Amino acid sequence: MKHTFIFHCLMIICCSCFAQKRALVFQTDFGLKDGAVAEMKGVVYSLSPDIPMFDLTHEIPAYNIWEAAYRLQQTAPYWPSGTVFVSVVDPGVGSDRRSVVLKTKTGHFFVTPDNGTLTLVAKQLGIAEIRQIDEAVNRRKNSGASYTFHGRDVYAFTAGKLAAGKITFEQVGPKLADSVVRIPFQQPVYADGTVKGNIPVLDVQYGNIWTNIDQQTFAKMQVKPGEQLKIMIYKGNEQVYSGIMPLANTFAAVPEGKELLYLNSLLNVSFAVNMGDFATRHQVKSGPEWTVTISRP
Repeated sequence: MKHTFIFHCLMIICCSCFAQKRALVFQTDFGLKDGAVAEMKGVVYSLSPDIPMFDLTHEIPAYNIWEAAYRLQQTAPYWPSGTVFVSVVDPGVGSDRRSVVLKTKTGHFFVTPDNGTLTLVAKQLGIAEIRQIDEAVNRRKNSGASYTFHGRDVYAFTAGKLAAGKITFEQVGPKLADSVVRIPFQQPVYADGTVKGNIPVLDVQYGNIWTNIDQQTFAKMQVKPGEQLKIMIYKGNEQVYSGIMPLANTFAAVPEGKELLYLNSLLNVSFAVNMGDFATRHQVKSGPEWTVTISRP
């Protein structure tokens, strides 16, 4: 009986210690062909081997800060408050761009260069507070001579300490004004019977076009399934696509090879070809400079 009691006490203590560790989620443009991601995780593991670590993606196109911003927005709401995200898409590594930790109003933490990566989560989740990383104390020991791998030496190290509870958010570094570097883009709007928005990203596996036009904005058009709509896609001021397609609830609602407008898994307006690749067919890409308008023919 005594041994059972001791065992249960030890289990409670262990579970309690583990519960104090925040989940740590990594995102980079490094790929997995070399050891860069493993180096970052090794730094965290050395700080505390029981931090739960996960990968968002390491396949962000090289230097594509915008896509990094989108993937954080897409993913973060599905993780619990307290989760620590490390996002390293850092073409300005070693320059005077700031290294920061953003705490959102939802209680999520984002450790990243302040280069536009925080554009969308700052808007979506709200800014509670921002702190600049004090590299005098929150930098991997004996790494001062390295200027090109802050992802390992600064961001993973700081995130690991924060996730492990070895530092508080206040100990990250000095508090900054509640603003981040933002990439300009077309917000979803409805006016005079037309909806306008941005194409932030492609559903790359299938070639579908994902917009930032949310269900609430699109609903202002009062469109019924099956109704035809005129779609125009632009890159900057250049028109890339113009076409008419129906609103459909499923891909199978139109014949194979035909185009449709639908709401994707995030309940945003999207375009697709049933059993085809819309992006390749029409040479449509994504980014802050890509916009779309939806109106009635």
